[in-house]
Amino acid sequence: MNTLLWVLVGVLVYSLVAKALQIRGYLPSAVRLQGPIATIHTRRGRALLTRLAQPRRFWRAYSNVGVGVALVIMAGMFLLLLFQALTILRNPPPPSAVNQPQNFLVVPGVNDFLPLAVAPEIVFGLLVGLVVHEGGHGLLCRVEDIDIESMGVVFLAFIPIGAFVEPDEESQGAANRGARTRMFAAGVTNNFVLTAVAFALLFGPVIGAVGVAPGVAVDGAYEGSPASAAGIGHGDRVTAVAGTEVTTERDLDDALLAADNRTVAVEIDGERTIRVERSLTVVGSVGGNPANLSVGDEPIRVTAVNGTPVTTRGEFRAAVANDTFAEIETTAGTRTIPVGAYITGVAPDGPLANASAPTNATLIITSIGGERVTSSDDLSRVLDGYEEGDRVPVRAYVDGEFRTYDVRLGENPRDGNGFIGVDIFPGTSGLLITDFGVRTYPAGTYLELLGGSGGAGGSAVAGLTDSPFALVYVALVLPLASVVLGIPNFPGFTPSVTNFFVVEGPLAPLGDGVFVLANTLFWAAWVNLQLGLFNCIPGYPLDGGRILRMGAESVVSRLPVSDPARLVRTITTSIGLTMLASLVLMIFGPQLL
Repeated sequence: MNTLLWVLVGVLVYSLVAKALQIRGYLPSAVRLQGPIATIHTRRGRALLTRLAQPRRFWRAYSNVGVGVALVIMAGMFLLLLFQALTILRNPPPPSAVNQPQNFLVVPGVNDFLPLAVAPEIVFGLLVGLVVHEGGHGLLCRVEDIDIESMGVVFLAFIPIGAFVEPDEESQGAANRGARTRMFAAGVTNNFVLTAVAFALLFGPVIGAVGVAPGVAVDGAYEGSPASAAGIGHGDRVTAVAGTEVTTERDLDDALLAADNRTVAVEIDGERTIRVERSLTVVGSVGGNPANLSVGDEPIRVTAVNGTPVTTRGEFRAAVANDTFAEIETTAGTRTIPVGAYITGVAPDGPLANASAPTNATLIITSIGGERVTSSDDLSRVLDGYEEGDRVPVRAYVDGEFRTYDVRLGENPRDGNGFIGVDIFPGTSGLLITDFGVRTYPAGTYLELLGGSGGAGGSAVAGLTDSPFALVYVALVLPLASVVLGIPNFPGFTPSVTNFFVVEGPLAPLGDGVFVLANTLFWAAWVNLQLGLFNCIPGYPLDGGRILRMGAESVVSRLPVSDPARLVRTITTSIGLTMLASLVLMIFGPQLL
């Protein structure tokens, strides 16, 4: 049984037990049940709202601004949902992790992108969002002299999923349309304001107090690799190799290449030393690679090159330095292949394409400017020695023959060095060959994406976070980073990754509390923005649908029609049903069409 099915079974059992308790009179009258939905009603808090509503002119001005913002977002949500629905109907996307139905629920552990590790922060953000949302409705009720029948919280089983303010129907009906519109818009306005405050605190003092810990962060070790055999895994930091300190992935690569011995001492977290017995292992491959090797359950070992035994990448590099083709002996057989950096794609308008290189074929670059290139790392190192505008000969193996292209280099958007405009598969000739075997964790990249300093190694996201709006966008997609940004998903500073960061500056006395604060602000902002946007969908019973009704009544009242109420119902019902159909298509369309 999958997680979603267990949840549905649990909700059914809860509903039956709760109904039995209600029938037997064990539940107080303040608790009302509708299937798995329970609402708790109270009349307390109305006096506090009345006192808070005293500066009425301020609250009306505040809500008028909120109405304007809500109207703009309502129009945007209508167009966005309609466009997405039409796109799905015309060209249904294949089912993926993003469009699975459970991933539309903000439920940690059920949603694949919301891990249980941050469930407390998500639930807290949801509770705060619900309180400020419904508190906004209640406050404007008192500002506009609308009586409040009751207030309360909505639960789905034991999970709080909403709050409500129940205006007195007669009092609400007596208020003018402007007053009711301000009251309906107050909830989403509060959500957006809370989002702005949380993001301001997160991007400012909180992230400013977080730095990248020394060393290379390890996301994990490849199965069957030397690092895996030595016990190096997720959460470790490699701080030195053979006595040489390392701070970046390039440092780690250089230190491993410089180490001559097969057995190398690796310092972890600056505290303990592990001896790693190196051997060349193929841990990844691209389809169609010239060796025709594919990594399966059993690791593939590279034992010799051109008849010379090899155990490290340094030995491999030396063995192929003078030969464009090499005979590679592996545990999966012997292969003769061209050795170089495997190019999976050539940018149509890039420097290499402008030199007449094909964009619809795979290339293996073997030299640049006469300097031998044996791997993707070599390619990066060689290009680092050139600048924008330099002209260099690039030799590549294409469609069974060698060709040389005269390339005028562009500017690398990351570091300003030479750039040829290609996508590179890491490793050699379409094979990811390693004598160590760790996957690095982009701790510095995540910190930069949140407005902090990425530490050593330069910027990896230059230009991506240049404005506050860009920071907000990036923060919103970080939980989906594997889909949107091409890096592992980032749900926050969870316990499994806090070893990769340090707390510094004025907030240093808080220690790991800074990570808790950062997670709380991150998810409070994320959840509140989702609440605000969802409630701006122009469909009943959401706030957007109620505001739509007020607007439709205002416009229709000025038209010469015999039955204005019927026309208002037609407009609001049509738009509401369109939104409902669009949401259903977005959630279930990829699975059904």
